[in-house]
Amino acid sequence: MAFGSLGAGGRQTPQAEINMIPLIDVMLVLLVIFIVTAPLLTHAVRVELPQAQSAPVPTDAEVVELSLDAQGQAYWNGQPLTDEALPARFADAATRQPQPELRLHADGAVPYREVARVMGAAAAAGLSRVGFVTDPRVTTD
Repeated sequence: MAFGSLGAGGRQTPQAEINMIPLIDVMLVLLVIFIVTAPLLTHAVRVELPQAQSAPVPTDAEVVELSLDAQGQAYWNGQPLTDEALPARFADAATRQPQPELRLHADGAVPYREVARVMGAAAAAGLSRVGFVTDPRVTTD
């Protein structure tokens, strides 16, 4: 450790060394704290969990792909479908267990009223799992 001198006109120079004693004290206190608390963190409560029988997890429902092209023609899983047969298909799908997921592919040129009509018919039949399929690519028009 460096000591300042009192000679040469009373000028004192600043001390250029770091006092390490307080830093070592803090480090030793932290070490003791960690040594004491480390065993407490690994303590686990022993619990006897009850045994129970459960039903098997239901498999994923089938997926119905409903497409609407630019002319308004509907396709049920790739097969052309008339507007009159659509409510009957929806009613049939709504009675199946588990209920199928309806994925709606609509061309960008299809008017919104056609998409809303199809969605309304699906909801009226009781289908609750309806999703839209979109193109994730960003287009700049």
